[in-house]
Amino acid sequence: MRQIHHLINGVTVEAGSGRTGPVYDPATGDQTGEVALASEADVNTAVAAAAAAFDEWRHVSIARRTKLMYAFRNLVEANGEEIAARLTAEHGKVLSDAMGEVSRGLENIEYACGIAELLKGEYSSNASTGVDVHSVRQPLGVVAGITPFNFPAMVPLWTIPNAIAAGNTYVLKPSERDPSAPRFIVELFHEAGFPDGVLNVVNGDKVAVDRLLHHPHVQAISFVGSTPIAKYIYQTGTANGKRVQALAGAKNHMVVLPDADIGLAADAAVSAAFGSAGERCMAISVLVTVGDVADPLIEAVTERMAKLKVGDGTDPRSEMGPLITREHRDRVADYIGQGAEAGASVVVDGRTTEFDGDGFFLAPSLIDNVTTEMTVYQDEIFGPVLSVVRVDSYTDALKMIQDNHWGNGTAIFTRDGGAARAFQEEVEAGMVGVNVPIPVPVGYHSFGGWNDSLFGDTTMYGPEGVKFFTRPKVITSRWPDPGTSSVDLGFPRTH
Repeated sequence: MRQIHHLINGVTVEAGSGRTGPVYDPATGDQTGEVALASEADVNTAVAAAAAAFDEWRHVSIARRTKLMYAFRNLVEANGEEIAARLTAEHGKVLSDAMGEVSRGLENIEYACGIAELLKGEYSSNASTGVDVHSVRQPLGVVAGITPFNFPAMVPLWTIPNAIAAGNTYVLKPSERDPSAPRFIVELFHEAGFPDGVLNVVNGDKVAVDRLLHHPHVQAISFVGSTPIAKYIYQTGTANGKRVQALAGAKNHMVVLPDADIGLAADAAVSAAFGSAGERCMAISVLVTVGDVADPLIEAVTERMAKLKVGDGTDPRSEMGPLITREHRDRVADYIGQGAEAGASVVVDGRTTEFDGDGFFLAPSLIDNVTTEMTVYQDEIFGPVLSVVRVDSYTDALKMIQDNHWGNGTAIFTRDGGAARAFQEEVEAGMVGVNVPIPVPVGYHSFGGWNDSLFGDTTMYGPEGVKFFTRPKVITSRWPDPGTSSVDLGFPRTH
């Protein structure tokens, strides 16, 4: 059985707790590894290593930090296929999705390579007579990331590059369900030449999370996960005096107007709802059909679903892999039954598809005539289930989104520029797509939702990421009046 341990101060450290957790291959259902679960003492060791490294790392020149970040970027790119293989082996997503995850992570490393520009301050000369004012951004100290199972490589790379390039040191607590990819990325980080202790990994569960939230030397916490946990992370972390950015759950709506290109909208709905088995916070889970577009759109979506190849992520023919665990698969499947019992129409029932072996597979499902009172609409299912809600007008569609307590991402499909412009201005969501189903920002913008999809004041990566991992300092200085200087300036002194 493969053992997965912590990586602290540049060396492998076995857990002091004696507790372990299973790691599975979701495509077969077989346990392939055992991950060490951290004790409070393990977390203390990691934080102490990061704190010791911070005293030196914060004073390393920006030029040196940039050079190391470029080296890290090149190693991640060169080892992209290995990272993707580890993702598929423990998460289950198909290799094309896994490689896409690596690519999006690279964007954030590349952004951090520009840290020399990003950290430039401002200067005001002679703000008052003989008084100059300038501002700088300085690192916080030890920061931590608590990252989810669904993007075990990309989400750590949302925060690690900016945080470390800005001069902080970092403790990563990845998901214990698929820890090998993030562990390998940290190994590449050390191979790039970063000093020991700058980036550390502790695997664990709630014990590790709570210790990070309460540790007095941890200055900031970044989290991505479900809304209840995000709220807990935010409340606990801020109560302990920490900065916290906590990205939470979602129920993303895709509005299709009657004038939309049906083929384009159907392709988008299938890829956005069922890519990565629907286990992503930006997945489209509600298809809002306006007017008479519902029937032709549902027909087009159904045709495409029938051709979707579900199978082992290592098979290049597979377009969707399994879910992360057997328990999660069963929970998602139960929502299909709940929808039917509440009066919705199950157009495509993924539960009826049989698969060989014991993998955690569930074929995609499409449910029509869903209403906003049903649990299949209200809950974040986080699986390959697409609900269709029929409305009469654009106004009804907009109101439905505004009434939903989440506000992560949304999209509209239309040929009408006026409708698109109105939607992007009026809709309450942090990320909006116009004829784009999954509007994840590029690395030089920032990622985050509104309402119950975000706890905290800053979103992740990009400019907001640099802002989160630094704090401003303004220096006001007065120098002696040139008229009283004892130094011969070589020119007449004036006031």
